[in-house]
Amino acid sequence: MELTVFGATGGVGREVVRQALEAGHEVTAVVRDPARLGLPDRPRLHVATVADLRDEDALVPLLEGRDAVVSALGAANNQQARRAPVTGPALRAVVRAMDRAGVHRLTAVSAAPVGPDAPADGVLTRAVFLPLLRRALRDLYADLADMEAVLTASRVDWTVVRPPKLTHGRHTGVYRRAVDEPLPRARTISRADVADALLAFLTDPTTSRRAVVVAS
Repeated sequence: MELTVFGATGGVGREVVRQALEAGHEVTAVVRDPARLGLPDRPRLHVATVADLRDEDALVPLLEGRDAVVSALGAANNQQARRAPVTGPALRAVVRAMDRAGVHRLTAVSAAPVGPDAPADGVLTRAVFLPLLRRALRDLYADLADMEAVLTASRVDWTVVRPPKLTHGRHTGVYRRAVDEPLPRARTISRADVADALLAFLTDPTTSRRAVVVAS
């Protein structure tokens, strides 16, 4: 496939690019600073610099002729989200540019706390830990929830991937998933396995226009 990857310099995005290239895909990595990509030049890797992802006109040429889009966008931390939402505004421009370019398939990373709690996780987790987490990261999660709302309202064939806490663990390709429902005991997953899910779900029709929680 020919893919355009947004958020390519982040921990998940860099793994998406690396795994996609290893699988033989053609990848356009959209970045603000090419030096941060940290990957060697490869024949099927094209790096495109875009200063403002809200610039729909700048995105259209990067999407024309592509088979799918992967978004690994997200604020690096809650302080960044407080200064300015990142993911919601960017995805508004991305989906409009996809419509203009005739690209229909997209996977995007979100976060497990954006979705509902798992009843099996117990009272302490649901009544104490998760409310504290959502309060501490409220701006970040609000940005991701806005992004999910943008996708739901769009004509794009989307899949949202909701991981719990991300780790620097290895790429296993083995993880649990729950489609449109919470996943009990979803504690951690490696960034590499989130990238695996973002790529694998592109060709999985059971995830079309669905939110999928993934965890180790």
